[in-house]
Amino acid sequence: MARSQAHRALPPELLTSAEWQEACRRRDFARVFRLVKIKAGIYPSRIAALCGMTPSRVGEVMAGRRALAHIDVIERVADGLRIPGAMLGLAHRPWEIPAPARIRERLPEPALPAAEEPQQAEPGQDLDDLLALVDGRPTRSTLTALRSSVEDYWRRDDEHGGATLRPAVVGHLRYVGRLLDTADGGLRHDLQAVAAELARLSGWAYFDARQYSTARTYFTQALKLSHGHGDRLFMANVLSCMSLLATYDGNPNDAVALACRAQDAARAAGEQPLVMSMLHLREAFAHAALRDARSCHQAVDRSRDHYEDSRVREAEAPSWVRYFDETKLLVDTGIAYARLGEAARAEPLITEGLRREKASQQRGRAFHAFWLASTQLQQGKLDQACISAGLALDLTATIDSPRVSGHVQELHRQMLPYAREAPVLAFEQRMRNALG
Repeated sequence: MARSQAHRALPPELLTSAEWQEACRRRDFARVFRLVKIKAGIYPSRIAALCGMTPSRVGEVMAGRRALAHIDVIERVADGLRIPGAMLGLAHRPWEIPAPARIRERLPEPALPAAEEPQQAEPGQDLDDLLALVDGRPTRSTLTALRSSVEDYWRRDDEHGGATLRPAVVGHLRYVGRLLDTADGGLRHDLQAVAAELARLSGWAYFDARQYSTARTYFTQALKLSHGHGDRLFMANVLSCMSLLATYDGNPNDAVALACRAQDAARAAGEQPLVMSMLHLREAFAHAALRDARSCHQAVDRSRDHYEDSRVREAEAPSWVRYFDETKLLVDTGIAYARLGEAARAEPLITEGLRREKASQQRGRAFHAFWLASTQLQQGKLDQACISAGLALDLTATIDSPRVSGHVQELHRQMLPYAREAPVLAFEQRMRNALG
């Protein structure tokens, strides 16, 4: 019998009542069906349709003349009535946690097209070309405005995530590509640097959207652009982004190689200590993903040494690495330890980092709250882990970062051994409300 799918969740007051929870725990479906009828207004004929049963069988169960024992039937009841699996001693049902939104991956067009044959224009591209013609040659004020836009994009990424920034950033990248056609001399060199930064920002936005192959395409473009105008420090920056991407994409050996190559590029540019500190922590992340504790700790120690050197020397750092302050060093060290499984060492560092972070850094705070919850869960601190996970959920509601949402869902999978515990059930309800 086909089941109807048009069924809303059971009332929260029913799911949280002691009588309901006891009936589910005992798998007393006579009481379960009666409560569904009385408290949710779902009558036996509807129960039968939802659960793939006959009305007469439902009636026999409600009258106590028949029990439900087969696991496939119990799963049908859980799915049909939307009873959380943990309440019936089942695994989590597929409908309980929304799957991450499927975002159609779109390959980027190169910002500096070299095609000789006419290409079909995208919607709005003709208008952009006309406006570029009207603008004429770029000026120093054009360059200043573009740099201001890049700074604003990074601020918005920090506060709300990068996924929604993709169309605007890619559009700006194409616009700068057209400006380069008419620029010359020093202005062309500076515009090429802006183009490299916009390509890196595009890659980062796609990385935050968990569209890794597209992110890699833009990072590669940024690497070529920075190589074109000879900025080795910025090449190191792009390589570090590619290292982090490789860590997330399940290629930790590549991540180590990319982080080390980034360090080589930075040394060739004169070894800026704050840049080196950041790069060694990226290396530590990759070693942690490989569960290479010795190499991870060595990379963390080198990162800390370079950071202290940067404070002593007070060297002027590139603008793109100034985010890497003492708080960032602290929390990233904690995350490296957490990736290693050293939860007791990681927890106080991430806790202190969260305490110091600005309220406006919502994406970072959500990310770090996830890692804090994960370390607490590893130590069996279930109540604290659920509180920290709740903070991550609250922050996720204000940002658009599939990467962070993916971490929250991964944390939920780590909670499966505690599925019957009240704090986890409450967290799951909040998660359904936040991500559904």
